Amino acid sequence: MCGRYTLLADEIEILNEFGIEREIDSYQPSYNIAPGQDVLAVIHDGKEKRAGYLRWGLVPSWAEDEKIGYKMINARSETAHQKPSFKNLMARKRCLIVADSFYEWRREGKTKQPKRIQVAGRKLFAFAGLWDKWVHNEKELFTCTILTREANDFMQDIHHRMPIILPRDKEDEWVTSGKMPPDEVHQFLQTVQPEELTAYDVDTYVNAAKNNDAACIKPIA
Repeated sequence: MCGRYTLLADEIEILNEFGIEREIDSYQPSYNIAPGQDVLAVIHDGKEKRAGYLRWGLVPSWAEDEKIGYKMINARSETAHQKPSFKNLMARKRCLIVADSFYEWRREGKTKQPKRIQVAGRKLFAFAGLWDKWVHNEKELFTCTILTREANDFMQDIHHRMPIILPRDKEDEWVTSGKMPPDEVHQFLQTVQPEELTAYDVDTYVNAAKNNDAACIKPIA
């Protein structure tokens, strides 16, 4: 599961980290990125990598109603290569979704404690994502979803699922390898080893998506 995350780096850091030459239109950092919002992603257009915005919540090209996107913020990597909604996207529409931390909620009795989770020793990273273009009644949307996997030992104490974070040396392979059979993409994801993570508690202030300031990431005792 991945339902909230952050991206606080400046534009130059992002361009340098992902080897992108073009500027990012209307880039804005965020302390509390939520489903339904536009999120920064990197794709390969056949010639070069480009960074731009996709709406978080996949609306497949064949969907009748864009509201389906609210149910498709994540895709299970174990079965995505077999599902009609994701199979073709696994083959040819892979993206990097840029982040520098994500939030997860650990159940503690009757309450849930939000935690901010980061990659140890690495400021910026990318979730493995899929994207699609949807056109209906002259309305056009570009949307995405984040691939997830079973939690590793570190995350199991917090949640049973986690987003797939691509190691730096796997990022280009994910977006630039062109069309691939979905089964091969699935096998590629199986080889991705989870990054070392760190976590700390933050206030339930982050629970409301409207809250988007430094208080979201402030550690609590």
